[in-house]
Amino acid sequence: MKVAIVLNTSWNIYNFRLNFVKTLLAKGYEVHTIAPVDDFSPLLTDLGCHHHPVRMDSRGVNPIKDFALIIELWSIYRKVKPDIILHYTIKPNVYGSIAASLLKIPTVNNVCGLGTVFLKKNLLSFVAITLYRWTFRFPKKVFFQNPDDRDLFINKKLVPASIADLLPGSGIDLTKFTPAPFQRNPTFTFLLISRLITDKGVLEYVEAVRRLQQQGVNAKFQILGAKDPKHQRGIPVEVVQEWIDSKTVEYLGTTYDVRPFIHSADCVVLPSYREGTPHTLLEAAGCSKPIVATDVPGCHHVVKDQHNGFLCKLKDVDDLADKMAKMVTLDSVTLRQFGENGRKKVEREFDESVVINKYLDTIAELQKAS
Repeated sequence: MKVAIVLNTSWNIYNFRLNFVKTLLAKGYEVHTIAPVDDFSPLLTDLGCHHHPVRMDSRGVNPIKDFALIIELWSIYRKVKPDIILHYTIKPNVYGSIAASLLKIPTVNNVCGLGTVFLKKNLLSFVAITLYRWTFRFPKKVFFQNPDDRDLFINKKLVPASIADLLPGSGIDLTKFTPAPFQRNPTFTFLLISRLITDKGVLEYVEAVRRLQQQGVNAKFQILGAKDPKHQRGIPVEVVQEWIDSKTVEYLGTTYDVRPFIHSADCVVLPSYREGTPHTLLEAAGCSKPIVATDVPGCHHVVKDQHNGFLCKLKDVDDLADKMAKMVTLDSVTLRQFGENGRKKVEREFDESVVINKYLDTIAELQKAS
């Protein structure tokens, strides 16, 4: 049986769905990965996948490029003839569903997060909602990463309730993200892991840092993640450089392995506007790190306030700064307990084996129905 996995980056497949791919291969499925070429594409081939490069710009909406993407995906699907296609992220979900429907290939979609498209009422949100409503008639099943997103789609009649299902995000590999022995830094260290785009609350984080520094709070403030100035909501490179030059934050660049940086921090921060299930927070909790995050869909499913971290109000710099300051004042016993609580929570709710088994069951059901 041929299974195609379609995503906006090969990096995403390798880093977030590696064990799922390995499981499919071990069970004898012929796995075809379809994603733009990056450093991780050859690694997918080395695993035993058949990789098919595709041009896909995830930064915005361009009708000409998006129509070309439909044609390109249709061409790949027609050539490969997969028995089932698994779509992840917005453009594969929408345009891949159209291409697959033209060839009558069954699909399973995964809504990894809505970003801010549903938080605004403008032309872009209208187009996105219209596309979802039209294209989500085609999949056999649509997985959502939190109940807020699922309910929103059902209530807006974007997807039939009969095909909507829940997953604990992309899950977390609990054997890879493990706690290090507890050790509090002499200077308390905060870490934000994110692409440098406004939707992740990066601007609020930096402004909160400034306020804490003005108050004389003794802490380090780090950012780990790629600059993305070409993104529609990307933060200009010169703005990031000003943060670095003024020693507001310590910019750590990018990495293929976030674990050493998480282990070196005392607390992970993500003031995002909305998430599916943020993988960085799952990784932080897996490593037994306390978290400060916004009280929004996705984040508040990983963080329970005053249990494994603090939740702050959306786009509220004062509240974010207050929660970060509160984290600094915690004694080491409480800080350690928060971390242990987070680890137990992801063990209980977000083990990636749950995700893998749900997908295997879905594939088996569709295989029987065909």
